[in-house]
Amino acid sequence: MFSAIASAVRTPDLRRKILFTLGLIAVYRLGAALPSPGVDYRSVRTCLGIVSGSGSAGIYQLIDLFSGGAMLHLSVFAIGIMPFITASIITQLLTAVIPRFERLRGEGQSGQATITQYTRYLAMALAVLQATTLVALAARRQLLPGCPRDILSDTSLFGMIVIVLVMTAGAGLVMWFGELITERGVGNGMSLLIFAGIVARIPVQARQIHDGRGLPTTILVGVGALVVIVGVVFVEQGQRRIPVQYAKRVVGRRMYGGAPTYLPLKVNQAGVVPVIFASSLLYLPNLVAQLTSSGHTAAWQEYVRRYLTNPTSPVYVAVYLALIVFFTYFYVGVTVDPEERADEMRKFGGFLPGYRPGKPTADHLSFVLSRITLPGAIYLGAVAVLPNLLSGAGSGGPAQNLAFGGTSVLIVVSVGLDTVKQLESQVMNKNYTGFLR
Repeated sequence: MFSAIASAVRTPDLRRKILFTLGLIAVYRLGAALPSPGVDYRSVRTCLGIVSGSGSAGIYQLIDLFSGGAMLHLSVFAIGIMPFITASIITQLLTAVIPRFERLRGEGQSGQATITQYTRYLAMALAVLQATTLVALAARRQLLPGCPRDILSDTSLFGMIVIVLVMTAGAGLVMWFGELITERGVGNGMSLLIFAGIVARIPVQARQIHDGRGLPTTILVGVGALVVIVGVVFVEQGQRRIPVQYAKRVVGRRMYGGAPTYLPLKVNQAGVVPVIFASSLLYLPNLVAQLTSSGHTAAWQEYVRRYLTNPTSPVYVAVYLALIVFFTYFYVGVTVDPEERADEMRKFGGFLPGYRPGKPTADHLSFVLSRITLPGAIYLGAVAVLPNLLSGAGSGGPAQNLAFGGTSVLIVVSVGLDTVKQLESQVMNKNYTGFLR
């Protein structure tokens, strides 16, 4: 890994890409620390201190983690990259449901450009909705429960519209940053922005653990995080390699095929998408309960507050784990089509040894995929609920907001591995081009 990074820095083109990527990440972090107009930043800091001590904003911690702490600070980039990620997941799922999206995907680059444009429109609509919800909760003192101070200095209709417009524009700018990094930088831009936000939270939350629990606990948590990282790397690299044989064919004067290869199926085929789905779905009941709350608290609102808002509740952990397992199977079933894979192999003269092309190959791929999806789903659920179990075991407070535990570790490791692989591939490509010259 370090040799690939060193080789990339020594290559002028890759060095420019790396500096371009780091520059945009720095601008993104600057915008995440810049408060929106009409927000009382001192009150926000005071309220965050109260909430961190009580742990009453636990339901928002995962979403705030994806924005690098910008959401609860109501900064210019408070909405962050989440609208685009949600829109991308929705359009990807609609591709398997709506025939027009399926036809666009089959048109190649032009169809993918149209789908990307639809994704941008949907992302901006979601950004307006999320910004409006965020400002409404802040105006009603429900964004940071337990804080008696107003965090908005101007609660008039015009003032709140300005804040919504600024946050929406910030979400559009962050989306543009991600696309620029993907096109002209190194790695996937959207993933790197989330990566930067999570990494930026590590020193702050490590300091919270040190101040609240002392140095021995901080060291113990760091060692535990290292163990989790090793386990996540091990599972993320795990594959089930299905042997594939291609028939020999002659094109011109050359012979192609005939060599055995394999079809890799990852243990964690769904990535972090099921965790995002599950956390978003768990966030909705609490949001509805807050927006519909009045002087009298209904029974269902009390149930949501007691069981579906507290991350240390056994009901919360069980529902969260069940949703992750369900969405893992759902997402893998929608995005990975064994019949399509079998048809592609048949077109290029490939077959699985011992299985006839067509339906028998598709049935075997479906059987293997269902077998490896279960451990992948259990792995995702275990990693995601780890901070909640630590909180329930007595770590409390800052432990449940750990930026290097659970879902954040999965994102950081996945993005880091993918970026290093892209760097290695570009370094090899540059060296190969130089050899030819």
